Amino acid sequence: NGGGMNGTSTMMDFLEEPLPGVGTYEDFNTIDWVREKSRDRDRHREITSRSKESTWALIHSVSDAFSGWLLMLLIGLLAGSLAGLIDISAHWMTDLKEGVCLAGFWFNHEHCCWKSNTTFTDRDKCPEWKSWSQLILGHGEGAFAYILNYFMYVIWALLFSLLAVLLVKGFAPYACGSGIPEIKTILSGFIIRGYLGKWTLIIKTITLVLAVSSGLSLGKEGPLVHVACCCGNILCHLFTKYRKNEAKRREVLSAAAAAGVSVAFGAPIGGVLFSLEEVSYYFPLKTLWRSFFAALVAAFTLRSINPFGNSRLVLFYVEFHMPWHLLELVPFILLGIFGGLWGAFFIRSNIAWCRRRKMTKLGKYPVLEVFVVTAITAVLAFPNEYTRMSTSELISELFNDCGILDSSKLCEYVNDFNSTKGDDLPDRAAGPGVYTAMWQLALALVMKVFITIFTFGMKVPSGLFIPSMAVGAIAGRLLGVAVEQLAYYHHDWAIFSGWCSQGADCITPGLYAMVGAAACLGGVTRMTVSLVVIMFELTGGLEYIVPLMAAAMTSKWVADAIGREGIYDAHIRLNGYPFLEAKEEFSHKTLAMDVMRPRRSDPPLTVITQDSMTVEDVETIINETTYSGYPVVVSRESQRLVGFVLRRDLIISIENARKKQDGIVSTSIIYFTDHSPPLPPSSPSMLKLRSILDLSPFTVTDQTPMEIVVDIFRKLGLRQCLVTHNGKLLGIITKKDVLKHIAQLANQDPDSILFN
Repeated sequence: NGGGMNGTSTMMDFLEEPLPGVGTYEDFNTIDWVREKSRDRDRHREITSRSKESTWALIHSVSDAFSGWLLMLLIGLLAGSLAGLIDISAHWMTDLKEGVCLAGFWFNHEHCCWKSNTTFTDRDKCPEWKSWSQLILGHGEGAFAYILNYFMYVIWALLFSLLAVLLVKGFAPYACGSGIPEIKTILSGFIIRGYLGKWTLIIKTITLVLAVSSGLSLGKEGPLVHVACCCGNILCHLFTKYRKNEAKRREVLSAAAAAGVSVAFGAPIGGVLFSLEEVSYYFPLKTLWRSFFAALVAAFTLRSINPFGNSRLVLFYVEFHMPWHLLELVPFILLGIFGGLWGAFFIRSNIAWCRRRKMTKLGKYPVLEVFVVTAITAVLAFPNEYTRMSTSELISELFNDCGILDSSKLCEYVNDFNSTKGDDLPDRAAGPGVYTAMWQLALALVMKVFITIFTFGMKVPSGLFIPSMAVGAIAGRLLGVAVEQLAYYHHDWAIFSGWCSQGADCITPGLYAMVGAAACLGGVTRMTVSLVVIMFELTGGLEYIVPLMAAAMTSKWVADAIGREGIYDAHIRLNGYPFLEAKEEFSHKTLAMDVMRPRRSDPPLTVITQDSMTVEDVETIINETTYSGYPVVVSRESQRLVGFVLRRDLIISIENARKKQDGIVSTSIIYFTDHSPPLPPSSPSMLKLRSILDLSPFTVTDQTPMEIVVDIFRKLGLRQCLVTHNGKLLGIITKKDVLKHIAQLANQDPDSILFN
């Protein structure tokens, strides 16, 4: 027995060393939330107990507790800085399509004209700013000048978009799209290596500027959430407790998502609510406060970097001079219905287009697709001033309440200043400028409704918040002007007589635009509370929460009646990600035995015995199967469950044992027991792997209703659950099995769930 005992001694020394890689996860797999939380509790208990032993240990305990807040500070600073850089660069490059500043080519149009002595009405026509026709031809009038400006606009748009798609394709394929569907999936526990890495961050930051500047019908708000989460993931590596624990890292990513929305809209509170309502899977109370801190730091950092741009604390500041009337809830609800219909139409059309892109040769040519869509967008956009301007400027223009000094065509009414009091202007007859603006806006609405369908999902960074808001704002402004003119010409009607007399300022078209923007954004994303708070923080209009809520809820109800999924959930399902929606109810009367594997026609369940299999036997099982883990039983005959071991942990442990432990060969017995029997002198050394065995895997009986099983998977974040009958192992249910079962019951393709 001497040889056997020596082998055991060597084995015990080997087990005392931590194995690098054990407890980690492979790419495109789901984390074990229960195990990660248990590890963190053990780590915290150890630090707390050691803090009483020495001053150094106490300092370590305090620094460990403070590290979360320090990490939030760093995320806020980095996310805010990058957002400021993106905002300034995008503003400059957007204006570069139309001209250049002679005082300094790095100035955008607005900054170029700050020191100009031009009048208020001609503030955008300062001599320092030259259009391309003025710069090349020496004048800006005439057909040739118009054609030259048109040509330069299209060329710059194509250059920016092509550079963006080539950078994404060549350096960081994960930098395309919005990023929110993948972030929702990652926060639910899924692993997508590289999606939040440094290369993705660098390329997404650069290409987001290019994509927005190209004039495509997209926004930077969704991608900014991805950028902020990349910042959070990278900074997590500075702190051991976040670097080594996937569950703790996801708490940080939830806070980073809040910071991303905060810098996108200047809405710290809305950012936290968005993270809580829309993207986070696990959101404890401490994460709520840390998220708010990170969002505040990010917003103030952004304001410090770009205090005069659109990134101020209120993105679309509005100052409406008249309160809304109760009867106006009728057109507000109509806008909600429009938003719900638009949302459902957009989701169905966009998903159909993206599915067609994946199933045909079109998906093999992303550069050509971007080129064609950009060319069509630029050619259609330039002749219409409301599509030529950036989408953020368009929304700001539509939200605006006309004042005496406004020179916009939207404010060209037949003037009657006799009844003007201060900045308040009475409802007036629309002039030629308003009617021109109306048909231009109608054309812009049609263009944006359809072009956004083909733009969202291309291989460039593309957000959906601002395009959706633009569609709603245009529809709202059109309806607002229509109601305003109806009240002006028919003020004696019963619906107007009580509150909208002749000469009164009672209808505010800008408010209708704001409500329409909220309705369309709600119809696409199905946001409710967070949407209303974001709109309030965007505009500063606290007294308009009721119209916003009415429109948001109506749009959600209408859209839900047509299809239950929001745009991000639809893209999650399209990509086959294993995301288990916590908001949906499971009401079917099926049992665990109906879902578990193996089925009656399948081969027996692959198991590992606790003390009778060799290294070669286990390696054969690993090579012949692709499962993420294996149940460990007492014996094949008894099928009594001992525990569960992960495939990755087995591979790493066996490889390390072969390299570092003497006597481990293919015929060595693997033991998952506490005690191993003495070995004959000629026997090879044994390999004891009880340390990697999960001794408390979740189990249910074969008669457990699937309603309970689904609830367990949702609330505990399980990867798998073992099924037993009278104490004997029968089968296994994985998260993928649950999702396939739900898809099958919903008459969807169960094979669309690609990952586990």
